Amino acid sequence: MSFHHLQLLFHQSKTPTHLHQIHSLILKTALNHHEFIVSNFILISSTISIHLARQFFDNSPVTPPLFAWNTLINHYSKSPTPSESLKLLTQLQRTTHRKPDKYTYPFVLKSCGRCLLFTAGGSVHSAVLKMGFDSDRYISNTLVRMYAAFGDIGCADKVFDEMTERDVVSWSCMIAAYLTCIKYPLDALSAYQDMKVANVKPNSVTLVSLLSVCSHLVNIKMGESIHSYIVTNDIDLDVSLATALIEMYSACGYIENALIIFNSMNDRNLQSWTIMITGLAENGHGEEAISLFNQMEDVGFTPDTISFSGILSACSHLGLVETGQQRYFDQMVNLYNIQPTMEHYGCVVDMLGRAGMIEEAYHVLKTMPTEPNSVILRSFISAYKNHGSRVSFDDNLVKLLLKIEPDLGSNYVISANVSFDSGFWSEVDDIRGAMKGKGLKKVSGCSWLQDNRS
Repeated sequence: MSFHHLQLLFHQSKTPTHLHQIHSLILKTALNHHEFIVSNFILISSTISIHLARQFFDNSPVTPPLFAWNTLINHYSKSPTPSESLKLLTQLQRTTHRKPDKYTYPFVLKSCGRCLLFTAGGSVHSAVLKMGFDSDRYISNTLVRMYAAFGDIGCADKVFDEMTERDVVSWSCMIAAYLTCIKYPLDALSAYQDMKVANVKPNSVTLVSLLSVCSHLVNIKMGESIHSYIVTNDIDLDVSLATALIEMYSACGYIENALIIFNSMNDRNLQSWTIMITGLAENGHGEEAISLFNQMEDVGFTPDTISFSGILSACSHLGLVETGQQRYFDQMVNLYNIQPTMEHYGCVVDMLGRAGMIEEAYHVLKTMPTEPNSVILRSFISAYKNHGSRVSFDDNLVKLLLKIEPDLGSNYVISANVSFDSGFWSEVDDIRGAMKGKGLKKVSGCSWLQDNRS
């Protein structure tokens, strides 16, 4: 059989069964001694069954060419077991005379970022410098992404600053890095300004990150400016970009604008539905959120953990305790087999607390599989203060709240108030003393708005 015929079989292969048949043919004809055949079989099989590709790779009678190593390393970097990429790199360096090239390192760096392998990532970065690949733009872009995944904005900044040549991907990576390290959203906007000065036009990936920054900062003016840029430059409003716009308008309270974009979408994914549902719930449109959730199920989307957080929040604001707890929460656990998170339990406690069902809320609080966080504790304590005068109060909850968040003045205020109402007067003095000793004060109530006047 000629290489040409075998190549045709490779491209026609669609299933593991086909791969096994081709594998048998290769073994019978002893073509597994040819590097070209080894590389091509691994290339095709890794897209169908990485397990079969690895078996063929490990049992090859010849040392696979570097192309085959890179192919496997690449596929592992996108797989559920990305750490295998790093193991293959180590094997490549220790057992062969072949050296990694500029195509090897980006895949390994991506794996280090996904696995949060800080030390390994630093070692691979050192190898990149020794090999002289630090001037490669693709590798530098991947390094920025890796350090962003680590939360190390300093190293990401350093790599970016040392790049001799940057493209739109480079700028997008750096903007996304500032967004990932959420303490630096203003730096993301600053980087965008620098990008414009450098005459680099943003692409849809850049704009998605910038819209996420606007959502975080609740900056409607900037968000509308980006939306205008999209329209003016006739940029394709793909699912990711449309979803980012929906999230931005929802976060800024412009729910009608979000709905217009959502309704205009020809194609939607689960994230689009979920963000729209959550946006409606958070902006006081609980009934519309429930209706949209039901539509999402009707068209065949399976709700995920975030979807249920949105719908439970909607039920909480509407006071639909039975619907929220007995329908959606039970549906989440029993129908979709989703393990409730802290946020789900928080929604249920808030829902029951708002309805004055303090005993039921306390039962959920005490039967949670994990210790409640400060948000849930504050929600319950506030509900108790408003509705719980006929129920005995568990003062251990106050102690736990102050233990989790000892430096937030409002925690001491609410704890002192509920302890006073519950008759724990000695504890009130202790709480106020602790607050005074830490130099904490209650932050005065305030509201803010953004002035859109030019």
